[in-house]
Amino acid sequence: MKDILEEILAYKRKEVEREKAELPPEQLFALVEGRWRNAHDGTARHGKVPAYMTDARKHRSMRESLAASRSGIIAEFKRKSPSKGWIKEEGRADVIPAAYAAAGAAALSILTDGKYFGGCLDYIRQARPMTDTPILRKEFIIDEYQLYQACQAGADAVLLIAAALTRPDYERLTRKAHELGLEVLLEIHTEKELDYLAERPDMLGVNNRHLGTFHTDVENSFRIASLLPDDLLWVSESGISEPDTVRRLRDAGFRGFLMGEAFMRQPAPGAALKTFIQSVER
Repeated sequence: MKDILEEILAYKRKEVEREKAELPPEQLFALVEGRWRNAHDGTARHGKVPAYMTDARKHRSMRESLAASRSGIIAEFKRKSPSKGWIKEEGRADVIPAAYAAAGAAALSILTDGKYFGGCLDYIRQARPMTDTPILRKEFIIDEYQLYQACQAGADAVLLIAAALTRPDYERLTRKAHELGLEVLLEIHTEKELDYLAERPDMLGVNNRHLGTFHTDVENSFRIASLLPDDLLWVSESGISEPDTVRRLRDAGFRGFLMGEAFMRQPAPGAALKTFIQSVER
């Protein structure tokens, strides 16, 4: 059986090198670090607050937003899937994420992979001025260059996938993300990946989708729940489509629920999210 994750990572390595050729790392780093130099004084959990968090858009914590939310929905802007093709090819990043935020999303997830998910970094740039809701850069991150990209685009958090990274690479990228003021959502799929927690993320995600085959089973979150550390905020990812599933996951200890396809397939994703949240909170 073809391993989709390996295919994506092989392409991603080439893509990052192309991006570095178009905008050399030292130039990107200077753009981001220039914002640091112009930042207002302040401190954050992982050091001085970078400018993109201290300007008019202020600091936004995805972890804190999820912890305070009654629903905990992370609404995802997802136009395409490797296994199902186009979901909403005409979906606009300057419209749908803002509609999600207005409907009560605790956080937004924006896919930036182009080839497999129909995304791009510009989608974060388009969504950012429309809302103060925290934005997660959903991407196959393998290089610190992509963390600087996330900062420059206006993301508040990044996804790091255990299955896509060696443990030393995960630890290095987590430290760099925290230096840059980005929160980290670590994604695991199996119990074996719990050893990555030696370097603490801000949030721990359990992906119900196997990234090698794209088979999805939400029971994976329930199966792993008893092994997760209580001091981290847990996020269940993928395969969630019913309010009752969210309620059951909350009872199991999860506080974040990443959902995209269930809303993106609807004519009005924001309205679909609003109805869903109302059902969850009843």
